[in-house]
Amino acid sequence: MEVDMSILETLQPSRFLSFAIPNPDPTFPSLASPLIRIAVLDSPIQPFSSLIPSVAAMIVPKHRESDWIFSTESGHLQLLLSSPNIQRLILIGQEQQPIINGSSSSSIYRRWIDPDSLNNLEISLKPLVIALSPKSYFRNENLEVPFLCYEDNIVCSLVLEKCIGNFVGEMLVEDVEIEGSDQSREFRRRLRFKRMPNLVQTEIRIVPNRVSCLDSVDIGSNSIEFSPDLGVLVHVYLVPMVASLALLGSCIEKHVESGLRPKALCLGVGGGALVGFLKTQLDFEVVGVEVDEEVIRVARKYFGLEDGDLVRVHIRDGMEFMDQLAHGDVGNIVPQFDVIMVDLDSDDPRNGVSAPPIEFFRRDVLLAARSVLRESGIFVINVIPQSRSFYEKLIHEFREVFPELYEINVGNVENFVLIAAKALSCSSSSSDSENKFLTKLRLAISGAYMDSINRIGDASN
Repeated sequence: MEVDMSILETLQPSRFLSFAIPNPDPTFPSLASPLIRIAVLDSPIQPFSSLIPSVAAMIVPKHRESDWIFSTESGHLQLLLSSPNIQRLILIGQEQQPIINGSSSSSIYRRWIDPDSLNNLEISLKPLVIALSPKSYFRNENLEVPFLCYEDNIVCSLVLEKCIGNFVGEMLVEDVEIEGSDQSREFRRRLRFKRMPNLVQTEIRIVPNRVSCLDSVDIGSNSIEFSPDLGVLVHVYLVPMVASLALLGSCIEKHVESGLRPKALCLGVGGGALVGFLKTQLDFEVVGVEVDEEVIRVARKYFGLEDGDLVRVHIRDGMEFMDQLAHGDVGNIVPQFDVIMVDLDSDDPRNGVSAPPIEFFRRDVLLAARSVLRESGIFVINVIPQSRSFYEKLIHEFREVFPELYEINVGNVENFVLIAAKALSCSSSSSDSENKFLTKLRLAISGAYMDSINRIGDASN
């Protein structure tokens, strides 16, 4: 592809260019290919004209060139949006190898980091990066374009399957080995969507079958099989979502004593980690709603999702399903849930990673949720706000329908768990040692989140 370098002299909001050029120095092991792939992305958010544009570069990790994070415009956009005040991001990596008989579907990534080689490579690529930057960037003779470092805890990864859903689009299932903070090894299975490649939709722990020593385990080995472990929640926000059930301790205890099983409605099933945990660890009856049938097929095949008397999955739009429940249009389901849990993210990558979808601001959605809850019920939502004003607006809309609101700070700067209670003072004492449900809940998850549920004061406070 011929590229007119003059067009890069100025920033153009949301411009995305990707092209290959001959490698200026193929001797570096981390970029040893005849061609290198360049991607240039200008932010949709541009600075005031008087400000000098901010530019950064990033070298794609070796063997991850085909990962959607680095090979798609939506992946690049999320990388850029996660780097504050960057108006142009330049990615440089090896040219992807052509797919031969679908061989890429079983490709294995193994981490390879050589700091000295990487530093030398950055020095070698500096003239190229300068050439791809707006000349106004060097107005003050600032010739330094920083190289951002992409870091995660993945040591090794193996793609198990790529497929396409009618609603979510392309997705993949992968097994990964991650490195713990104490250098321990752990194996997980992940579901990711191409539309939001930097966001892990579902993550569960997997354990190798018939293996006595983890030192011999390799996720790329055909001789080792893994089984899902549904007894542990590893996704950072799912534990605080479940911890919200501490507010229902006394209510659920009374239900159980009278022979009733607690009921949950989960909007957004994904791989089914939350659905499976509520059933296996807390003895809930669960109704799951997922819009894409292909996602459910993947959940059953790879993530241990099982339908039965205690788990029923419906392939429907979650908000429409809840509205039909509220009007009694779902014949075999009694709309009396102890908890509604919402794990749905926005499908617009231009806004970055955010949740829930903007539709949850609607009053009719909140009224429908309230009507299908028991009098002591709660409505729990994973919130990744686009901004503080987004979160405050969400709280305002919920306050118009629900008398009490609570929140749990997940602790990762991004997530909050928002809890709306149908009745005033529905909470129970989480220190009640006689409450069997609360005891079970504390054994199943970290008690720290149960103790950090904060009531959100009235707007006048």
